[in-house]
Formats: sequence, C-alpha cells, structure tokens
Amino acid sequence: MFSQTTHKIIIVLAVILVSYSIIAGLILKVPKLGTLAQSSRNLYYHVPMWFTMYTMMAISVFYSIQYLRNFAIQNDLIASSAAWIGTMFGVLGLITGSVWSRVTWGEALPDNDFSAWWVWDPKQTLALIAVFSYFAYFILRSSFDYPEQKAKLSAIYNIFAAASLIPLTLIIPRMLGGLHPGGSEGSPVFNQKDISNDFRIVFYPAIIGFISLGLWLLNLRIRIYKLYINKR
Repeated sequence: MFSQTTHKIIIVLAVILVSYSIIAGLILKVPKLGTLAQSSRNLYYHVPMWFTMYTMMAISVFYSIQYLRNFAIQNDLIASSAAWIGTMFGVLGLITGSVWSRVTWGEALPDNDFSAWWVWDPKQTLALIAVFSYFAYFILRSSFDYPEQKAKLSAIYNIFAAASLIPLTLIIPRMLGGLHPGGSEGSPVFNQKDISNDFRIVFYPAIIGFISLGLWLLNLRIRIYKLYINKR
C-alpha cells in the first residue's frame, strides 16, 4: 500500500511515539483533572484508540468508494483490511473506556457488578453500536462466496457504516448529554479548561503514534494477505 520510504517513516513514528506515550504517560506527573486523579493517564491511551479507528474507517470507506468506481479487487482488499484494523482499535477503545469507567463512575461498586464496568451512558452505548456495525460488515462479507459479489455489497454497506460513525459517536451524544466527558459541553480533548499543556505534550504525540501503528498494521495485513493469495 505504501512505498518503502513511507513505510519506514510510519514504523519510526509508531515505535518512537507509542513508546514515548506509554513511558511518559506512566511516569510524568499529571495535573489534577476534576476527580479523575491518576486515572486521567488513560487519556493518553483511550482517546487515541478512537482517533485511530476514525482514521482506519476513513481509509476503508475511501477504498470502498474506489472499488465501486473501478471494481479493482485491490481496493476491496485495502478497504476490508482497514475496517478490520479500525474495528480492533474500536474494541480497544471500548475496553480502555470500560476500565476507566470502573475507577471513576463505578468506584464504589464490587468487581462482579456489571454496572461497575458499564453504565450504558449514551456515548458509551452509541460507541458500542458503532463498533457492532462493523462486526455486521464482516458477517456480511463472510456470507458470500463470490469475491466480486462480496466486494460490491460490502462496499455499499461500508459507506453507510462509515456515515453513521460521526453521528453515533460525536453528534448524538452531545444532544443526549450523560456522564461521559464531551457530551453537551463539547470535546474534552481540545478545550483549554479540560486539559492543560502538561497533558498535550504526551496526548498529541500519542494520537500520531497510535495512528502510525494502525497504518503499520494495515500495511502488514495487506502484504500478508497478498502472500496468502499468491500461494493459493
């Protein structure tokens, strides 16, 4: 998918920035952020998962549209691979969010209480629906034996799935409010009153690093899949 030079740059960015965000995120002092205390460090990992998912899904829908324009099976391969990587990061976003929920919203509850890990907050629930819409994408793909038919119907579905991401994860939660930051108040990522520059020096590199990691994994998945096809 990428040239060798671009691939090497992506690897370097992923290794350096992800390593930096993990190490600095764990050892640097974090300023007080409401009642979050030390759990605010999860900002460096939870939120970049979603940025990476958005990036992968944008790549996926772009190549789905390209497939519908020229019916080149290569475009379907990239689209499905990007959707797979994006879904993986979406699941990681849900998991890190659930852990964060446990130590903030469900702090007083026992571990065996489901409500300690998941409170069905509007943003939390709609994010789950968004990830499930891509599970449906892969179920749809597995329902067809003919590559062209699978690619065409998957591409059409992918356009609708990608179009639902922004309303489900950004617009509707702001209308409904809820416990999750970024409800009716706007994004907690870019508001000066929500996070300081002490957070940003780790948080922004983390976003670039995890997106680079996603691109690296995408390129590897495409290359492995091509090797598999060539051996058949």
